[in-house]
Amino acid sequence: MNIESDFVMTINGESVTNDSTLPVYNPATKAVFAQVPDASQAQLDETVTTARQAFKLWSKTPVEERQAALERFADLIEAHAEGIMTLLTREQGKPRAGAEWEVFGSATWLRATGSLRLPVEMIDETEERRVTTRHTPLGVVGAIVPWNFPILLAIWKIAPALMAGCTVIVKPSPYTPLCDLKIVELAQQVLPPGVLSAVSGGDDLGKWMTAHPDINKIAFTGSTETGRHVMRSAADTIKRVTLELGGNDPAIVLPDVDAKALAPELFWAAFQNNAQFCNSTKRLYIHEDVYDEVRDALADFIASNIKVGDGAEVDTDLGPIQNSMQYGKVQGYFADCHANGYQFAIGGEIDDNAAGWFVPVSLVDNPPEDSRIVREEPFGPILPLMKWSDEDDVIAKANDTIYGLGASVWGKDQEALERIGSQLEAGTVWLNEVHQYSPFQAFGGHKQSGLGCENSLHGLMEYTNWQTTTLNKIHA
Repeated sequence: MNIESDFVMTINGESVTNDSTLPVYNPATKAVFAQVPDASQAQLDETVTTARQAFKLWSKTPVEERQAALERFADLIEAHAEGIMTLLTREQGKPRAGAEWEVFGSATWLRATGSLRLPVEMIDETEERRVTTRHTPLGVVGAIVPWNFPILLAIWKIAPALMAGCTVIVKPSPYTPLCDLKIVELAQQVLPPGVLSAVSGGDDLGKWMTAHPDINKIAFTGSTETGRHVMRSAADTIKRVTLELGGNDPAIVLPDVDAKALAPELFWAAFQNNAQFCNSTKRLYIHEDVYDEVRDALADFIASNIKVGDGAEVDTDLGPIQNSMQYGKVQGYFADCHANGYQFAIGGEIDDNAAGWFVPVSLVDNPPEDSRIVREEPFGPILPLMKWSDEDDVIAKANDTIYGLGASVWGKDQEALERIGSQLEAGTVWLNEVHQYSPFQAFGGHKQSGLGCENSLHGLMEYTNWQTTTLNKIHA
């Protein structure tokens, strides 16, 4: 198989194309370098029908065989890692280090998720009766995947769904469809036809999936606004949903930090994947006693160490914004900052004539709490820094948002770290670290950052129904 060309959908184990196609752009050059099929509604219907047929056997396949299939899938991804990483950089823009983390992390997630086992809970066991609760697979899962981590966030859905006994239809983002189409094509070597399929297309395809009466669950990662539409559409059929949505993660810096030592960690907390990351730090609250020190240390670190450029170049640290739509949104935040007279500690000027959708790493120096850059989620490399002095006040500000995905607290006073961290309204709270994930720890959001969770045994259970069985032994 040529990983870097010949992009097809996979329906019932077969490669499928369509006369209608969609272009795929390299964000570092703005040039189209591939075309993918734009699925018709009839093709989606066929995919769902064959996935329902495959479910009958896959749901009865012993869990050890499902695990073995996931392990072989992981082996295939690793065997083709070089081509997949090159392709990921071309379609998403991320540099080599980010591509390696995502591709090999996906293989790790497949193997780890395969080791999980759904429990059977014994509620009652007497001479007269037995009551148990077990988990049964939901059926056909529609996995709608975003463009920032297209492979890993597909695997976060595929792996638990398959282990639970469901069949899966992957819809990649139209901005980054290539790697997802390829890994699903690879998976046909180790899975029965119809168990894992992939269809590519735009917004209409997503709407057809969320409304489809024979898809039992939607697992969606994306913006909160789109998540609202998914939830509304799924309501008509009481479709199960897992929604991993937007964030406006606060980071709180205590007055006892070493600014220079902390600067690299705060930088990557905010700008990993060029800040195109639901869990990136998007509001940085720095105690007024060390505000100038931390701000200047961050600006110095950026100026001295960080290169924004084509992810295919070996010395690139951050790539471009992934697509023109998001680039336009990020431009809007810069324009708003300038219109309101906010100061930049570094950056602030976008070169609209650049070869790709490049944006300079930028720090906004103490904008007001009600500014757009503080209240909203820019999803690009522009970070507001704010001063704080009162602990209760900064906790209130950190929590004053519709979002509740992640948060972090930084400092040497462990008691203060834990005291503040325990009051933050977020699904994951990191203390003196950030972006630490595991296949064995639950990941999800509070408030409008999502519904349900991914990863861990809890995430596996999201692909099941609870079924309680009672047995009256007296009449047996």
